[in-house]
Amino acid sequence: MIGNFKTAAANAANDVRSKTTTTTTTTTTAAMSSEYRQSDETITSPINEKTTNTNTTPEGKEKPSRLTLVPPAKPEDSQRPTNGSEGDTTAPAPAKRPRPVRGDTRDGTNRHILQEEEAYEVLGFAWSPAKKWSVLSVIFIVQCSMNFNASIYANGVDFLIEKFGISAQAARVGQMIFLVSYAFGCELWAPWSEELGRRPILQASLFFVNVWQILAALAPNFGTVIVARFLGGISSAGGSVTLGMVADLYDPNDQQWAVAFIVFSSVGGSVIGPIVGPFIQAHLDWGWICWTQLIFGGFVQLLHLFTVPESRATVLLDREAKRRRKAGETHLFGPNELKSFKERFSFHEILKTWVRPFEMFVREPIVLCLSLLSGFSDALIFTFLEAFTPVFKQWNFTTEEMALTFVPIAIGYILAYIIYIPPLYHQRKMLAKDPDNTPPEIRLKPLLFLAPLEAIGLFGFAWTSLGPPHTHWIAPMIFSVLVGIANFAIYMSTIDYMIAAYGPYAASATGGNGLARDFLAGVAAMYSTPFYNNIGGSSYRLHLEWPSTILAIIAAFVTVPIYIFYYYGAWFRERSKFAQTIAGERKDRHVEQIEKLQTVHRENRGLRSLSESESQV
Repeated sequence: MIGNFKTAAANAANDVRSKTTTTTTTTTTAAMSSEYRQSDETITSPINEKTTNTNTTPEGKEKPSRLTLVPPAKPEDSQRPTNGSEGDTTAPAPAKRPRPVRGDTRDGTNRHILQEEEAYEVLGFAWSPAKKWSVLSVIFIVQCSMNFNASIYANGVDFLIEKFGISAQAARVGQMIFLVSYAFGCELWAPWSEELGRRPILQASLFFVNVWQILAALAPNFGTVIVARFLGGISSAGGSVTLGMVADLYDPNDQQWAVAFIVFSSVGGSVIGPIVGPFIQAHLDWGWICWTQLIFGGFVQLLHLFTVPESRATVLLDREAKRRRKAGETHLFGPNELKSFKERFSFHEILKTWVRPFEMFVREPIVLCLSLLSGFSDALIFTFLEAFTPVFKQWNFTTEEMALTFVPIAIGYILAYIIYIPPLYHQRKMLAKDPDNTPPEIRLKPLLFLAPLEAIGLFGFAWTSLGPPHTHWIAPMIFSVLVGIANFAIYMSTIDYMIAAYGPYAASATGGNGLARDFLAGVAAMYSTPFYNNIGGSSYRLHLEWPSTILAIIAAFVTVPIYIFYYYGAWFRERSKFAQTIAGERKDRHVEQIEKLQTVHRENRGLRSLSESESQV
């Protein structure tokens, strides 16, 4: 009986110790769990306390178990009880601070601005490749129509001379004023497309351009023609909106194919006019120069209206937020819904957006030099509109046959597009492997080999323009193919490089590029004919050779910055206010990514330690 009593007493003692151990372990586990549940901003302090968990042997003796580590209590908390038991100094878990959520208004309300990552499925980025390329194909035609409007006017100069009794040089003012106003119109439309959406702005642009074609066709005097051409140019949204749509559909590191496609539409549209124009010039009148533009413009406006949806991310997020509010998520709002009209369309913000392309054009050496190169290259095409006529008339080309002389330039554009396929594949591989450390200058590498073709083509065109019996007419056409290849390459690589180098400011940088191209092309419309008629002395042959030779020499000089920026572009970007802003943002994103990885690592480590402690218990 005494033995039974001792055995019962030992078992009771064991139960007490077992309950005590369980309490201690539970407290330890809770402390660890609360410590690891702190926000990412709370760092777990070094572990410097330990509690011994004891068990009993079958003989009733105690043996120590493994050590369970407990994070230390804060000094200020160690002086007060936390669970109501006197003398218990276990530190409570710090209050969990809510992590700020991107998009919260933080104005005391529960409103949240819908972010791109929260509704990615409704954005243009999530569209299928088939849908993206169907949209781009329509935009291709739209861009061609705008450049067609600029180039076909040259074939109507003789009509204007006859109809209004003006000089040839005066008649060319209409082409100049359209191109110069087009240069500024692209920049004026861009901010509105970012606020109101690409679709309504492009529709408005096409509508106004078509209206002004009617005014030009029915103009009672030449002054009305000039006004109509100015309004048509300033109404053209052009590349600022079409390239903006590319940015809506593709990430900057994944948009090379789309950019090349839109660039092809831009340069290709400029040769459609001189291919179609001579047939109108031979058989119709001035009115049909305008009616042709209206028919083309009306067709692309209807095509765009029925086939191209909105792609601007902020507009799509506004629509998605409205849909979700109707479904019950009343706290969600789109990026523009909480902004007043004054905030969205303040004169200061609009002026700032309009001025930035011109500021970058003047203050950024990369933008200035590459834009001048691109502009000079585009001006060559409009210079050729005047040079081709006297050159190929030496072989007695008719007006209709003159249209065929521009086909080699179009062939050059097609060849250039094909030539760019391998370099673009290589760039995409490098960017996929290491996007942050791949320098933007790799996008200029094709120009190292293709840009010199411009000077070579011009020299060849100049010295094969002797006419019969010295040269065959095919010779200058072959060299014009080289000029077409170089023109496409210069526009493509400079646009691609600026997008990579200037990030969010790419629209302004490429705007400077487009400004230079259209503005210099407008100037070229005025000097081309006098340039080819008045240089070279008394020999008519030299009138054709030396102007093209001078252009070739200039082309050789303006290609020099390509090599400078390819090898020393990083040096220029380090001294660029805009490029350094982008570099800082990329660095911040990189640091943020590292911090997120570290946070995930700490949380995983804490969960593993907690799991081990619970398994030991």
